[in-house]
Amino acid sequence: MFKDIVLAFIPVFVAVDAIGILPMFISLTKGMKDKDRKRVLARSFVTGITLALAFILIGKWLFSVLGITVNDFMIAGGVILFCIALRDIFFPGKQGAVVAAELGAVPLGTPLIVGPGVLTTCLIMLDQHGIAPTMISVVLNVLIAVVIFSFSGGIIKVLGRTGVSAMSRIMALLLAAIAVMMIRKGLTGILG
Repeated sequence: MFKDIVLAFIPVFVAVDAIGILPMFISLTKGMKDKDRKRVLARSFVTGITLALAFILIGKWLFSVLGITVNDFMIAGGVILFCIALRDIFFPGKQGAVVAAELGAVPLGTPLIVGPGVLTTCLIMLDQHGIAPTMISVVLNVLIAVVIFSFSGGIIKVLGRTGVSAMSRIMALLLAAIAVMMIRKGLTGILG
C-alpha cells in the first residue's frame, strides 16, 4: 500500500502545485491580518479536502447523473478564476468583506488548490492505485499546500508593500492566463 500511496502522491502533488499557487495566495490575502489569513487557510483546507474526497467517492456518478463532463468543470472553474483576476487587475485591494470571507473556499480551496486538474488526477489515481492511497495522497498534498501558504507572512515582510503590490498585479495577470488555459482545455476537450 505504501508504494501505491507514493505513486498516487506524485501526480497529485504536481496537480496541486502549491509552490505555483503561493504567489496567488499572497496576492489574494495581501493586507489581511494573520488571524484572518489563518481562517482563510483553514477554510481552504476544509474545502479542498471535502471536495476532493467527495469527488473521489461520488464524482463519476455525480457527473454522469448531471450530464457534466470534466471539460465542463474546467470551463466553469476557468470563468470563476477569470472574473477574480479581472477584479484584481482593475480594482486592486478592493476585496469586499464577503469576498474575503469566502476566499478560503473560492478561489483557494477550489479551483486553485483542488480544481479540475486535481479532480481529474484523482479519478486516474483511483483507477490505478485504489481508493485509500488516492485519498491519503490528496489529504497529504492539500496539507502540504496549507503549510506552504502558512509561511506567506514572512514572504510578505521580505517583499514589502510595493513588492507585494507588484507581485499582486503580475499574479492577477497570470491567474487570468491560467483561467483562459482552463477554458481553452475544456473547450478543446468538448470540441476535439
